Amino acid sequence: MLCPLLFLSAFIVLAGAQQQTVTQPSVVDISSCPITYYGQKYGKLYVNFTRRDIMMCFDKFYDPRNEGDCIMGSSPDKRRAYFNIVQANSVLERWVKIKTQTIQNSLRCSVQITMQIGSSSISLHLFNFGTEAAMFLEADGIGLVAFYTRVSDVLINKVEVNNIVYKSQNDTIDISGCRHSDTVYKPGTVVNSDPQICSSVTCSETATLQTSGCGPLEHCQGNGICVLASTCTVTGPTVIDVQGHMNSIQDHCAYSLFSTPSLPDFLVLGNFRDRRRKDVSFLDSVTLRVDGHDIHLEQGGRVQLDDSTLTLSSSSQLVHGVQLSKDQTGVTAELTNLKISVFFDGDAAQIVLKGPAGSSVEGLCGNSSSSPSDLRLPEYSSTSCEMQYSETADSTIDCNSVTERCNLLKEAPFSSCNTDIDPEPYITACTDTLCKYPAVDGLNCQFLKAYARACSQYNHTLDDWTSKTGCSSEAFCQDRTCSDHEFCGEKMVSGDTRCFCRAIFASKYQANNSLGDATVCKENSASLTLVGCLPEDKDINYSALQLNDPTCRGRVDKLTHMVTFSFNSSKRCGTVVTTNNSYIIYKNTIRSQNYSSDVITRKDQVQIDFSCVYSQPNINTATFRIRDWSVAQCITSGAWNYTLTIKAYTDAGRTQLVEWNSELQLNEKIWMVLKTDGLDGSMVSVVTDSCWATDKASPTSSPRHDLIINGCANPADPTVQVEENGLATSTYFSFNMFRFTGGSSDIFLHCQLHLCPKQGNNCIPTCNTPARVRRSASLAYEPEAPAFISVSWTY
Repeated sequence: MLCPLLFLSAFIVLAGAQQQTVTQPSVVDISSCPITYYGQKYGKLYVNFTRRDIMMCFDKFYDPRNEGDCIMGSSPDKRRAYFNIVQANSVLERWVKIKTQTIQNSLRCSVQITMQIGSSSISLHLFNFGTEAAMFLEADGIGLVAFYTRVSDVLINKVEVNNIVYKSQNDTIDISGCRHSDTVYKPGTVVNSDPQICSSVTCSETATLQTSGCGPLEHCQGNGICVLASTCTVTGPTVIDVQGHMNSIQDHCAYSLFSTPSLPDFLVLGNFRDRRRKDVSFLDSVTLRVDGHDIHLEQGGRVQLDDSTLTLSSSSQLVHGVQLSKDQTGVTAELTNLKISVFFDGDAAQIVLKGPAGSSVEGLCGNSSSSPSDLRLPEYSSTSCEMQYSETADSTIDCNSVTERCNLLKEAPFSSCNTDIDPEPYITACTDTLCKYPAVDGLNCQFLKAYARACSQYNHTLDDWTSKTGCSSEAFCQDRTCSDHEFCGEKMVSGDTRCFCRAIFASKYQANNSLGDATVCKENSASLTLVGCLPEDKDINYSALQLNDPTCRGRVDKLTHMVTFSFNSSKRCGTVVTTNNSYIIYKNTIRSQNYSSDVITRKDQVQIDFSCVYSQPNINTATFRIRDWSVAQCITSGAWNYTLTIKAYTDAGRTQLVEWNSELQLNEKIWMVLKTDGLDGSMVSVVTDSCWATDKASPTSSPRHDLIINGCANPADPTVQVEENGLATSTYFSFNMFRFTGGSSDIFLHCQLHLCPKQGNNCIPTCNTPARVRRSASLAYEPEAPAFISVSWTY
């Protein structure tokens, strides 16, 4: 055996590093030779002296009220101690292993503390064996010397030398160990805990800690088996992931909330939209993407499969492998093959995964380190969803009161759940939202309700939480369906619910002080559509509005809640038609029932004028061959869109069309019909202003022969008779066939027409009947070759 103190001390001195002398409270840097003290690695010693002892602590200066990890022994003379860092060597390593019989690792270095206590020279050594450590005490004087090891306030071990003669004595202990949950385990210890919590601790022979048990997202079933039990809560703009981390959505897009590699064809996404303010987003709907199908969970408890609405009850309904059910608290969707549950009450969603250990979660619910933009889903989002808005702060909000309300989550009965579900993310989400957005539409209870539901996953019932907070466990706005541009909210006065316009959608109308879209004008009709939620925002009952004719009421679209007022040729609804130069104006008014023009009224009064203005159309030209029976042309100019048909007949009853093989003779009477289709005959009539003939297609060519002038028959041609003009949407006249002498055998006919509003106008031309004179000498009556007639008109 090696010689004890003299040999060891001499060896240490020869191999020693720079010495540090301590006479007062000091921090000794041992980072070049850190000591793993019962499983905790330290690089400093905090040294101070009491009246009787020297205290050498690893984590802080000694405090009798909170002792920490310390080595304590008798105080040296003159309160003086010397500290050295000593290099390792194989002789010293072998000597320590023989003394302890437990150390297995290689010696790396040691910390030597020397001091004088009475007649004894004291040498205390802390040996660094990596994950292991040893403490050695040597004294050469008469008397008892002891140093104790403590962890927190627990005495672990001691080294002791008791000399009765002047002789060197020593003692060595192993100060290795493992720590887990504030408990110290000796090397070589295996502890199997109760299977109810599924955990075990192993401290190896070289003081390496190994633990087994349920992971941070798992829980023990009570039979030693761990299962995944992760809960993700999405409420308002906040996502609280399965690890309790927060993420806040600032825009109005759709995001991937939850997916797992074990189900590649399954995805849960959340669609965030605005409500009363443009600068605050809310979870608006949840979509489950399952095997190529979309199951939409929406506000009001509505559930849609792709484009069809499902009818649900408390009894589960299997849809593409998903069990769907609905009650007064909300809608639940369960994927039984992996025990995935998705709950949505129209305001908050909770996604729970209960499955075998090792299952992982992706999306905003599982990976809070991902940027939200990486998880945005453009195919489910609007094109401008990324735009963020700023609005003036709401001065009516008392943030102190809001904070006090949100902090109820740390009080009873919620406090009983605080150890299982950290309330802080819910409190932060609550205050962040309610300090910016008014506490309406159930928002005052929304975060409390979400926390209570998360606690229910850990079997916390939170007795009477609803009565203590004035909340209800039932879903807000259940069974009320709003359109895409609306959300369900609470009326300020009565507390009843209705559909409100979303702030972004309403802003484009509010900028123009409008309640709806622009008037839609067509040739035979006009319509004006009000956005139903806009009049309601002004406390206007749109179901009580009418046009000039009280029987003409708005038509409500049950899906969009748009209210359309319209009139047409078959139902004029009191429309007033006027003219202004070359324009025709159709005007009607949306008004309240029993509208009053009195100076004062005590009922909401609405008067919205809307009109359509049509310009007179331009001239159009077509070629008409009599033997082709007829010619028709579709005419579009502005809002007008109708067909003009021209036909020629050989009899006054207009039954015998001129056909391709008809024999037409000079001076034979021909009856012409100019007929329109698509015009509102009750409002306008067609007036033929003039018709004239040329032997060329151009209306301005010569020679020219007038048939109708100023809406009346040309008095210079006694064969012309205007039978109907300005009475309806057709014009009739007749003349005897002729040809131009010395020119072409072709005859082109040109007519100019216009539309005349019937209301307030006499559209029939006033004609005198002077004595007829014979035709121009330039016209002759000869057998007629096949004629071509060009017809030109205006409208």
